[in-house]
Amino acid sequence: MNLGKYSKLVDLEAKNELQKCLYVAFYLKATKGHIEFSVSDIVAVFEKLHFSKPNISRLKRNISSSRDFIRGSATSLYKVHGKTLTQLEKEIPEVSEKSEEIVSDDLILPESLFLGTRGFIESLSKQINASYENNLFDGCAVLMRRLLEILLILSYEKQGIESQIKNSDGSYKLLNGIAADAKANSTLGLSRKTKDNLEKFRLVGNFSAHKIYYTAKRKDISGISQEYRASIEELLYKSGLIK
Repeated sequence: MNLGKYSKLVDLEAKNELQKCLYVAFYLKATKGHIEFSVSDIVAVFEKLHFSKPNISRLKRNISSSRDFIRGSATSLYKVHGKTLTQLEKEIPEVSEKSEEIVSDDLILPESLFLGTRGFIESLSKQINASYENNLFDGCAVLMRRLLEILLILSYEKQGIESQIKNSDGSYKLLNGIAADAKANSTLGLSRKTKDNLEKFRLVGNFSAHKIYYTAKRKDISGISQEYRASIEELLYKSGLIK
């Protein structure tokens, strides 16, 4: 089960800070196999779900005094108490169920945006969300670049102007050539915001794919996620995949 669905299932947003911590720790144990957790692990999940950042000292103090937690193998680590763990496993057995579905949260692209488009678009979008959730930021960046390139090509094809982004041998140009044309192409008619951001999206993916000493960080993705989502939605309309 992905994090977004789990949060809705247990109504995580309505719980107090310590309860959020408990249910997040259980989620990490059930889905990731993390027997122990640190406060920074909890804060990272809070960030993914856009919850308020907790006061670290207060949260540590509350965890230490709660009967639902015990100390881990190091002073900075904690575990859910065995009795509490058993209770949670009975309360929410769905969280441990396995399937072949790509685990995908709505952290970058909401499902409502890409479901019902095309199978490969849905798969790419889910992989983008899943890689971000699991801290695979270089993979996420490359997948974001790939989806952008595909949707630009499909948008050109929908407008019947794909020849403008093809080489003399009939193959499509690289993304930098496609993006350069897209910025000036009046028939394609991209919004000013999307035109301004094309190079930003392209570079994030290029750095992860080609720069030897570069590794993407969460902020590299989160910093462009809202603009990326808006541009992908625009391209889905341009390509005729949504109406």
